[in-house]
Amino acid sequence: MAIRVVLETTAKRTFASALDWPGWARSAKTEDEALEALLAYGPRYAPIAKRAHVAFTLPKTVRGLDVTERLPGSGGTEFGVPGVAAAAESADLTTRETNRLLALLDAAWATFDRAATGAKGTSLRLGPRGGGRQVPKMIDHVREAEAAYLHQLGWKVPGTASMDELREWFAEAVRLRAAGEPIPVPNKVRHPWDPRYAVRRSAWHALDHAWEIEDRTP
Repeated sequence: MAIRVVLETTAKRTFASALDWPGWARSAKTEDEALEALLAYGPRYAPIAKRAHVAFTLPKTVRGLDVTERLPGSGGTEFGVPGVAAAAESADLTTRETNRLLALLDAAWATFDRAATGAKGTSLRLGPRGGGRQVPKMIDHVREAEAAYLHQLGWKVPGTASMDELREWFAEAVRLRAAGEPIPVPNKVRHPWDPRYAVRRSAWHALDHAWEIEDRTP
């Protein structure tokens, strides 16, 4: 069965994201290059599915990637963020689908935690221009992003929340939104994210930094 993919395109960058496999997303200059990059990262994504106990079969070629939507990107896309929700992500979620997506998200979070813990005390290699966060700042950055994503789900987030609290609330918010139930501590966000997109965005961010840590560890 082909992997459903959404492409998010600007003049300078295209993101290819697997709609049913949150976190599996890569970008490149063109659509074809983005699809090739996505396929190339399949072996790195496979352990995520295994950790989540979800059967995963990697296509042998890009012909196994079915582009179901093409979306105009934004400044965020060019900056390096898959920032546009697909139309398919507004579809209702069953309890079974919600559990599957959250299992994959939890596996993505655990992969980031393991990478960060494994690189503790290590000085990561800098980029070609001398840039790149070190692990402590990357952990803070991921926590701040999780708070922002939770906010976009409609949950009022206290500034002192820990990573564990944010993740617990995030999963609860996804389940409540999927079931059509109210958020217990709502905020005033005007256009809350659909749960499918929120999970995809959070999983992508966790894995993107997990793989960055792995690639930059001496």
